[in-house]
Amino acid sequence: MCGIAGIWNYKSRRPVDHNRLETITDALSHRGPDGYGYHYDADLGLGHRRLSIIDIACGHQPMCNEDSTIWITFNGEIYNYPELRQQLLSRGHILRTHSDTEAIVHMYEDYGEYCFEHLRGMFALALWDQKTQRLILARDRIGIKPLFYGDGPNGIVFGSELKCIRDSDEVPLKIEPTAIADLFTFNYIPGPKTIYKNVYSLDPAHCLIVTREGVRKHSYWDLPREELRLSSEKDYEKRLYDILKDSVQSHLLSDVPVGAFLSGGVDSSIVVALMSGLVPERVSTFSIGFQEREFNELSRARSISKLFATDHHERIVTPQPSKVLQKLANYYDQPFPDHSSIPTYAVSQLAHERVKVVLSGDGGDENFAGYGHYARQLLLHQVRNFLPTAVRHVVFAPFRKWSPEDQSGTTLSRFHSNLHQLTLDAREGYI
Repeated sequence: MCGIAGIWNYKSRRPVDHNRLETITDALSHRGPDGYGYHYDADLGLGHRRLSIIDIACGHQPMCNEDSTIWITFNGEIYNYPELRQQLLSRGHILRTHSDTEAIVHMYEDYGEYCFEHLRGMFALALWDQKTQRLILARDRIGIKPLFYGDGPNGIVFGSELKCIRDSDEVPLKIEPTAIADLFTFNYIPGPKTIYKNVYSLDPAHCLIVTREGVRKHSYWDLPREELRLSSEKDYEKRLYDILKDSVQSHLLSDVPVGAFLSGGVDSSIVVALMSGLVPERVSTFSIGFQEREFNELSRARSISKLFATDHHERIVTPQPSKVLQKLANYYDQPFPDHSSIPTYAVSQLAHERVKVVLSGDGGDENFAGYGHYARQLLLHQVRNFLPTAVRHVVFAPFRKWSPEDQSGTTLSRFHSNLHQLTLDAREGYI
């Protein structure tokens, strides 16, 4: 995890205040404690805070091409960069490091703003093209890495966290009332909106192109719409296993030790199981527990740790709201009511004592129907199909908001139940 920040006074053409750029970059020191760097070009400034993961000796940022006309500040990791590196060398590019950051610079030389279509990974970045006088901000396909920006009287300010825009004093900040309404409606503020007016989160799979004439935004990727049709359930299981294994293997690309969060649930257990078969050393795993018995999952984590012979570490979390909540409020910068951030912070602290990089099972429940409401939908679907049609409409009228139907009569619950069953089958075969 690194931190990026920048200012471009493309409207006023006023030279960038060096102290101001350093202030908003230093605000990200917790994201990048291993180093920092700046690049200035009259009315533009780029900042970077580094957490060293790949090419520790030579991967300093901001980084440039051979003639120093293209500069980048980058947060993330490009998993297919070894393949991209070979392609670039074969096309005559000169690469001075083994950093994935440098590969992006040269991909931009070849493909321009369409280079992001070729990147497989998680990233938030800013590219400065001195020749064409344009700044490009881009975010990964799913939006794993954060990137915020605000357009003020002088120009644009951006950063990995909202505090960069707030501390820059370049964008007038006022609370966005509709963001408050969204917060209480959805329990989060959906992007691109933020808690502030005229300050935005860059959409996933989008890039923002800033020129002297103004700002435009476009999407470079969307979820594929074609259906995967295989001949049998075993084929689907094998395909799922191959995808999971390839994903875990690509995430192990690092010049520092990599560990894993382990809750004992299916998702994190799958990650640990696959890691154990892909690395020669014992996998370092990290778990937290609670004094309250009904919330404590340590016994499940221990059983998985024993099964795969991991180097296991655990800690009991006790309530310390006055200490933790103040830190979390500073990190998140805007209201964030998800209580899971507290145990996540605790297990991250534990992991930080031994490793720099960890893998987790986040997103598994969303993708594989693992939450409790999916099980409820499955039960409703089974009961619904058991009842005669006439009775069904009367009995299930109050539940339609749970299981909306499209015009073809295909229910959301049927989709979830099919996906849930497929996932269970795959789990039985490979974990």
